[in-house]
Order: sequence, then C-alpha cells, then structure tokens
Amino acid sequence: MLKRVFRLLRPSHEHSAFSATLLLMSAVMLSRVIGYVREAYIAWAFGAGPQTDAYVAGFTIPDWLNYIVAGGTASITFVSIYTRFLAQNKEEEAQKTFSVIVTVMTVVLGIGTILAEIFTPQIERHLFSGFSPEQIQLCVHLTRILLPAQIFFYVGGVVSAVLLSRRLFLFPAFGPLLYNVAIILGGLLFSHRLGIASLAYGAVAGAFLGPFLVNAIGAARVGTGYRVSFDIRNPAFREWVRLSIPLMLGVSLVTADDWILRYFASGSVGDITRLNYAKRLFAVPIAVLGQATGQASLPFFARLFGEKRMKEFGATVNGSIYRIVATSLLATSLMTVAALPLMDLVYRRGRFQFSDSQTTAVYFFWFSLSLAFWAAQALYARAFYAAGNTLTPMIASSLITLASIPMYSALYHAFSTVGLAIASDLGIVANTLVIAILLHRSKLVATEELPWTELGKAGLTALVAGLLSYRVASGVMVHGSRMADFQALAMITLTWAGAVAAGLWLTRSQLPGDLRRRKGTSYPRVAERQAEELSKGVEP
Repeated sequence: MLKRVFRLLRPSHEHSAFSATLLLMSAVMLSRVIGYVREAYIAWAFGAGPQTDAYVAGFTIPDWLNYIVAGGTASITFVSIYTRFLAQNKEEEAQKTFSVIVTVMTVVLGIGTILAEIFTPQIERHLFSGFSPEQIQLCVHLTRILLPAQIFFYVGGVVSAVLLSRRLFLFPAFGPLLYNVAIILGGLLFSHRLGIASLAYGAVAGAFLGPFLVNAIGAARVGTGYRVSFDIRNPAFREWVRLSIPLMLGVSLVTADDWILRYFASGSVGDITRLNYAKRLFAVPIAVLGQATGQASLPFFARLFGEKRMKEFGATVNGSIYRIVATSLLATSLMTVAALPLMDLVYRRGRFQFSDSQTTAVYFFWFSLSLAFWAAQALYARAFYAAGNTLTPMIASSLITLASIPMYSALYHAFSTVGLAIASDLGIVANTLVIAILLHRSKLVATEELPWTELGKAGLTALVAGLLSYRVASGVMVHGSRMADFQALAMITLTWAGAVAAGLWLTRSQLPGDLRRRKGTSYPRVAERQAEELSKGVEP
C-alpha cells in the first residue's frame, strides 16, 4: 500500500483517470485546508470590516483581466490540442505551439496589466460605488500590487496544461499549496509594517512560486522546451485562438458570480468579506468534487473524443456526473445543518465576532444548496471543451449571466445580502441545466442514460439524513462557546453518517460500491460494462 502511494507521488508517474482524480482530490483538499488557515488568519488579524472588504474587492480587476485575456484557455483548450499532438507523435509541433502561445499571450497580458494599472482608480470607483474614499484608495493600492501576479498565473497555466496532457499531475496539483502558504507568510512576517497589503505581496510571491515556478520545473524535467516565438501563422496557434476567443469574450456565471456579489454587497460594511468567507469554505467541496474531477477528467475526455469512441465518451461523462452529483447531495445535507457551528468554529477568533459567524452561516447555508450543480457544471463544461466546442457553452453561459444580473438586483433589494446568495444558487442551477441540455441535443452526452434511480436514492437519503440531523442539532444551543460548537458538530455528523449509511443500505444503493471501484473514470457498473464492451468493439 505504501509503495503504491509513493509511486503515485513520483513526478514522472503517468496517472490513470482514477489515480489522477485521487491525487488531485487529495491535493485540492490539502490546498483548501491551507486556504482555510489563510482565511482564518485574515479573519483573526483583520476581522470583517472596511479594509477586508477592500482586500477582497482588490482581486476583482486582476481576476477580470486574467479572465478576459486568458479566459481559462491555458488549462482547457490547450490541453485538447497538446494531447492530440502527443497522440499523433508530433512532439515538435506541440513544442512550437507551446512556445508561440506563451510568447504572444504573455505580451498581450503584459499590455493589459499596464493599462489596468493606469485605469484602476476609475474602474474601481464605478465597481464599488458604496465604498468610502478611504476604502477606494486602499482597494486601488491592493489591486495594483496584485495585477502582475496574473502573468505568473497565465504562464503557469499553460505549462500546467503541458503536464496534464502528459498525464503528469503532481506538479499542477501542488502549485496552489505554495500560493496559499505564501499569502499566510506574507501576513505573518510583514503585517505589522505593511498592514493588509502584506497579504497582497504574499499573493504575488505565491503566484510566482506555486502556479508558475513549480510547473516550470516539472515541465523542464520532462524535456519541454521553450523559445521566444511570434509565429502567429502557426496552424495550431490559430486553432487555439479560434477555440479560445469564445472563452475570452464570454462571461461564465461560474466566474462572474463573485464579481456580481462584490458589486452589490459593496454598500454594506463587512458583507463582501462575510460573503467571501462563506463562499471560500463552500469552495472546498466544490474544488474536491467538481474542480479536481473536472481537471483530471479533461485529458481522458479529450482522448476518448479524439479517438471517436463516442458512446464510451458519453458513458464516461454520465458516470462522472452521477457519482459527483450523488456525493454532493449527501454532502449538502450535512453542510446545511452544520452551517452555524462550522462557521463559528472555523472563523470566530480575534476581530471576527460571533455575530459575524451567524451572518456568515446564513450565507453558507444558502450556497450549500447548490453544491451538486456547481460540481456538475465543471464536468459538463469540460465535456464540451474536450469535444473542441467552446462557442456553444460560452454563448449559453454569457446569456445566462446577463439574464441573471436583474435577478441578483431584485433579490438583493428584496432580501438584502441573503438575496445575493439565493440568486447565486438560482443562477448556477440555470447554467448547469442549460449546458446539460445542450450536450444532450448535440448528441454528445445523453441525459436519459444517467442512472436517475440511483440519484433518486441518494437524494432521498440526503433529505432524511438532513432532517434527522437538524432535529438533533436543535437540542444543542450554539451561542459562541467552542465546546458547544464541537458538541453540535459531533452530534450532527454522527447522526448524519448513521442516517446516510442506513439510507443507502435500505435503498440498496449502488453508490458505495461505485465509489470504491477503481477502473477507468468515474462511472457506475452498468456504464463501465458498456464501456468495456465498446472498447472491444462489441455493441451493448
């Protein structure tokens, strides 16, 4: 067992879909734990007030610039192209395409960074009109510190795509760990002298050390070469541009949700920060269930599509969706009931008070209801990307995002900041369902082949487990005591675990067995058997 673990951790180890998913889930979980330490430190040192609002808002323009210029293309469209070259043994063409993409887009992103540095004050006065002049000044200062980090994120993302295409997942998996550690160290070492700006400087250092340097070292180890190239006539580069433009021009609610939340919440002191704390903790299961699985699955989806194994492609995507959604439903029932003791235990310390925990817990409760949809959309989107179609999902996502803004506004004015969390849920539900329908109509992934009965069993079990846990939790009054937090969480977790185990057994759910299976990617037994038959040329 130990020997197998060490083999998985070798940088040169080529992973299967199962081992890649396991490695990335473990790394993402570890990264989120360190991310929690980061957020807990920020809550302790700076609380939830005007300067933390300015700090969180300071990431908006850098994120926006990276999204517009890069659009996620480094880890999405380039993976498909590079994987195809490797499958065709065209190593030299792959290297040329890598070089021209890094060169051209680094220059473009550099120009964009300079322009953003110049116009930051004007943009942020418009985005955060509810901020005081002092908050705007601090936000501008922090934004200008953070902007150069986007170059490291982008180049690191392209290099990461090279490693993912070669099924080398170790370096991309652990890059984010260094990023979070650097932010914490920046605060611990320099906060007395630089204040909250120390976190921003730490983020820039972390972007260089983690996403960029670690992946660059990994790429160098496998012989990936780079030379400055502006060969924009390269056919593969033009294909990359064609696939990337929809991602650059479109606006997905998956990314825009944070921007919209910050925009509307800027008028209430501390609400940007509390929403951010709730969303960051909510991002842990999203990252483990959706992000890690999606990142691990993309090269395998791309290979199946490239080899024209369409039925196996659809079965693989459906199987991944089934397991992720079923697991997410069970997790949601625990997260919603445990929201208050969890938030209080995780964040309340220093300047972050119990009243902040209560408010943050409400936001976390509402975010948790949409976990299954956040996780599923990551896989559905990558199914489209693996098929070389970025235009359809991004047009759909952009239209949904634009249509959602009035909903955010209406719910914010009706229910204050809680309405923003509800709007976030409704928006991601619409986004996920539309992408699933489009995949079905494109005859890529048939929705009727999902194991709906198994999903129903998981949903029913989650509902009963949540209700029983809530009844138990109501017997413990959470009032700001650490002991009460631990007691409530222990009772809720034990009740939930027992109810889930009993529910899955009584309904004779196949989910526990499917989660233990190691073959191939993440799909249930029936789909796995069909995929094996298809791979042998036998129709199921």
